Amino acid sequence: MTVKPQWLRVKAPQWERVGNVKEILRDLALNTVCEEASCPNIGECFNAGTATFLIMGPACTRACPYCDIDFEKKPQPLDPTEPQRLAQAVQRLKLNHVVITSVNRDDLPDGGASQFVECIQAVRSAMPDTTIEVLIPDLCGNWQALEIILAARPEVLNHNTETVKRLYRKVRPQGKYDRTLELLQRSHFLAPAVYTKSGIMVGLGETDAEIRETMQDLRAVGCDILTVGQYLQPTQKHLNVENFLPPEQFDAWRKFGESLGFLQVVASPLTRSSYHAEQVRELMKLYPR
Repeated sequence: MTVKPQWLRVKAPQWERVGNVKEILRDLALNTVCEEASCPNIGECFNAGTATFLIMGPACTRACPYCDIDFEKKPQPLDPTEPQRLAQAVQRLKLNHVVITSVNRDDLPDGGASQFVECIQAVRSAMPDTTIEVLIPDLCGNWQALEIILAARPEVLNHNTETVKRLYRKVRPQGKYDRTLELLQRSHFLAPAVYTKSGIMVGLGETDAEIRETMQDLRAVGCDILTVGQYLQPTQKHLNVENFLPPEQFDAWRKFGESLGFLQVVASPLTRSSYHAEQVRELMKLYPR
């Protein structure tokens, strides 16, 4: 594994607050992408009293070579109590904004769309003022399933692009670049009041021109919010980091994204798709729908 530069080293969190979040998650038997995907920001986010909930997991039906989520275990049947347990966690953590994501569940006819809806409805019932962001898989191109999720009206519909088109087969072998763009475009068209969002990783061997092209493609399909972060290799069995981009390069990507018309661009070495996601509440005030 490549040695990380100084700007990727994170401060140790205050473990008392982190422990409180972990206790709530364990008490309610909930998974988080923070833990399952070995996110480098887990200390900061848990210390701030927040987490990104991972539903229908933690076993994924895909084996993306950049991701640390387990794909070797057999996915379990959906738990009908999960939405209520998630809503309880949102209450106990007093979250103003919640991010709900999932593993890929290609074994389910609707890709898990119905479980997303149940979770949205449970949170809305328990915490009506909490804004909801769903970070969804590509649903294998099941656009009826996408419509089901959008009909529940989350404030934000997030689907990550992850990498440039040339590297898709290597990075997301079971995904399709054009399908990702179509999902975001359909979301923008079917539910214009819902903010669309996507994220990309850099450092996998893409060129600057390819990053610019990807950002342009995303803006062309109506994507409102973009996150750009540095890929970090979770273990030696995952894809290698080809290069580390310095912080000033992320500033350049942020400015380029803003020039394209994105409502918000969050770009830094440690940025992840749900990093500081609660900032969307301020964006909604600036650009109401």
